[in-house]
Amino acid sequence: MKRGFYTIMAAQFFSSLADNALFIAAVELLKSSRAPTWQAAALVPMFALFYVVLAPFVGAYADAMPKGKVMFVSNFIKVIGCLMMLFGSHPLLSYAIVGLGAAAYSPAKYGILTELLPPSQLVKANGWIEGLTIASIILGILLGGQLVGHVISSRMLSLDFPIIDTGIDTAPEAAIAILIFIYAIAAWFNTRIPDTGVEMRRLPKNLLELVPDFWSCNARLWRDKLGQISLATTTLFWGVSGNLRYIILAWSAAALGYSTTQASSLSGVVALGTAVGAIAASMRMRLDKATSVMPLGIAMGLLVIAMNFIHSAWVAAPFLILLGALGGYLVVPMNALLQHRGHNLMGAGRSIAVQNFNEQACILGLGAFYSLSAGMGLSAFGAITAFGIVVAGVMWLIQRWHARNCIVHKDEVDHLLEIARHDNMHG
Repeated sequence: MKRGFYTIMAAQFFSSLADNALFIAAVELLKSSRAPTWQAAALVPMFALFYVVLAPFVGAYADAMPKGKVMFVSNFIKVIGCLMMLFGSHPLLSYAIVGLGAAAYSPAKYGILTELLPPSQLVKANGWIEGLTIASIILGILLGGQLVGHVISSRMLSLDFPIIDTGIDTAPEAAIAILIFIYAIAAWFNTRIPDTGVEMRRLPKNLLELVPDFWSCNARLWRDKLGQISLATTTLFWGVSGNLRYIILAWSAAALGYSTTQASSLSGVVALGTAVGAIAASMRMRLDKATSVMPLGIAMGLLVIAMNFIHSAWVAAPFLILLGALGGYLVVPMNALLQHRGHNLMGAGRSIAVQNFNEQACILGLGAFYSLSAGMGLSAFGAITAFGIVVAGVMWLIQRWHARNCIVHKDEVDHLLEIARHDNMHG
């Protein structure tokens, strides 16, 4: 791997670490202000909002200037969101601003990989990025919990600065102040990311021109005989994964009698398994063999349904590790293939923006479906069955779709796979 890749990994780790710790701090801030319980639940869709709304613009922005600079500006936007929380802005609005920074950050974070590395290293790079991101999720949640806890927060609040009145009086506010410094560390690493030398694509004077351009890019990726398969797979995976953490909380309470704290640890177990699967895929899979992992998606759906028959924590933990590992092994090569095809078709930033739009829209859509179903009395066991059937059924359809492409469009698919086998920097 080139030296710049490790700088990107460090920047991504600290930025994601702060994102996930900030979520815990924001939840605690809402609780301490006695806000309605629905507001804490609304933090996640508020974070995802700008991924969907700004999808036509963030990809073009990422392609218009060096990716390291885009990541630096994005971290600065996240700091603004933190400062808004500290100075009295509503946590939902503030967290949406942090989500705005994350939406701009993502196309640059993944897009720079295709500029820096040849195709043969994309799967490995994605494995390390995904594994590191999952590690930052687990550690970020733990860090956020510790920062708002009594032991650390009492020490931070006891610090007294002469003359300066910080206005920080509560544990969540002290945690947010610490997280600003973590974002600053990520921003420093952003300044150390090397220029890849790729020619920048200028933004149009009228930004509204980007909307039809975005939809054109979206349609182009869905028409590509490999892009459509990888995009459909990753969209389904992240749409289900984004909601599965909530379903696991409900399931563990119903099946195991777990409290929220205990149930959260099971979500960490799934993330741990995903990291293991991601790293394993990065070591074993090749880009041109990415489509061979699709049967794992069907297996994932069946395993989700099998959760209904688990009533012991000793069985649940290894089971969820296996579920997460299958997901990690599935998504890494598919994600790499999608980046490779997107870079060829429209540029790295635009392709990641298209990917984010589809995945976040799926998260919001499935989340709305789950919320509506729960409101109508659907149990956690029923929700698990429904999600498992959706995963297994849709993955089977995607597998049949690819099999048809290999027959009806054999020459085109063979040509695209041949491109993926050679390190000619994606073209």
